Amino acid sequence: MNKRYYDFNTYLRSIFGCRVQKITLDAGLSCPNRDGTISRKGCIFCNPRGSGTGAHAKGLSVTDQLVNGKARLSKRYKAKKFIAYFQSFTNTYAPIDRLKSLYEEAMAIDDVVGLSIGTRPDCVDEPILNLLQGYAKHHQIWIEYGLQSAHDATLALINRGHDFQCFKKAVEATRNRSIKVCAHVILGLPDEKRSHMLETAKAVAKMEIDGIKIHLLYVVKGTELEKIYQQGRYKCLEQKEYVNLVCDFLELIPHNMVIQRLTGDPHPEELVAPAWSLRKTETLALIKKTLEKRDSWQGIKMSNSGG
Repeated sequence: MNKRYYDFNTYLRSIFGCRVQKITLDAGLSCPNRDGTISRKGCIFCNPRGSGTGAHAKGLSVTDQLVNGKARLSKRYKAKKFIAYFQSFTNTYAPIDRLKSLYEEAMAIDDVVGLSIGTRPDCVDEPILNLLQGYAKHHQIWIEYGLQSAHDATLALINRGHDFQCFKKAVEATRNRSIKVCAHVILGLPDEKRSHMLETAKAVAKMEIDGIKIHLLYVVKGTELEKIYQQGRYKCLEQKEYVNLVCDFLELIPHNMVIQRLTGDPHPEELVAPAWSLRKTETLALIKKTLEKRDSWQGIKMSNSGG
């Protein structure tokens, strides 16, 4: 078979018939795990920038960010349509009137065909889901729930502030609304062995969600994880180890689950370790090569996974 996993580009082309690119946005929102509602520390891997671009702090509106992103991505990828990706921090964590204003500002831009909203499973409610359900009648709407691991001990260790049951409840509440659900998971979390990570794959496989992002845990400056790493209490995955884990993970999830990401994109100026995480193209090529060598593909082990 040509494609050994169902990538996001293929999925979007099948719907829109052209190249569709995500444009990452920073709407200046916060997170209950940083503002004191749950904690002020945040997750141990998250720095004060919240995985974002810092564009809001530079005074750039959602419209500014989209216009700039369109110009850049049209040139680089020949993209014709775009998805506005609210990435930084928790993008359902604000009064609903503010969320409505932000989302509709994004959808008012020409050629923006949908929204992708990064959030936490403990930060959605009925009014927010109703709002997104309304948009889903005419736009591609994705909600991206940060799970990271299906193991409660790990979630407590990384100071996630919610458990696996919370994720399951959020997915159930989102079901049957024409909203696409994407789960974020991280490989290489502290104290997790290969068996833990593959148990997360099997747990997610059973949930009938639409997409998944698989991230590498890398260490960035200004995080609790950096302290743990510098103290010698955390060791990063090696590139080959990560590649094999991703392939193992893919084998256990349904063939029709859209793979939105297979590794992360650290900001070079913030990265502490591992250095190889900056070689994204190389890592993706190794994943493809490893699947070919195994003569394997996404979902091949589903029948044996109980999923």
